[in-house]
Amino acid sequence: MSTAINWFELPAIDFDRARSFYEAVLGTELKVDTSGRMPMAFFPYSEGKGTGGAIVKSEHARPGTDGPIVYLDTRGSLERCLRRVEAAGGKVIVPVTDIGPHGRFAILIDSEGNRVGLHEPRAATSAASAAA
Repeated sequence: MSTAINWFELPAIDFDRARSFYEAVLGTELKVDTSGRMPMAFFPYSEGKGTGGAIVKSEHARPGTDGPIVYLDTRGSLERCLRRVEAAGGKVIVPVTDIGPHGRFAILIDSEGNRVGLHEPRAATSAASAAA
């Protein structure tokens, strides 16, 4: 086992709203697949080289703020992602917080009511500071 997590799913009540929220906040396009038993919008990742995940609409999962928190990689642009949260229909509940050698994080409530973290590794933080 190379990592403890290899897949995650964020439940959505309004699938299109949730997809639009994450595309806006992360500034990237999610690949949509509606061919299976539940619609899915996939977060970008390299097959076999990282943790994959998707937004899903399923009768077996409901959004919520109780339970595990998934942290999404901001690709070195934590502040830029956070500036997009409210306009996309979410709310920041924990502002940017430094976690030493592990980087920085923030936590939001998405358009569906899920509690989700955004993370920026220390290396990305250092590179952003050096570029400024």
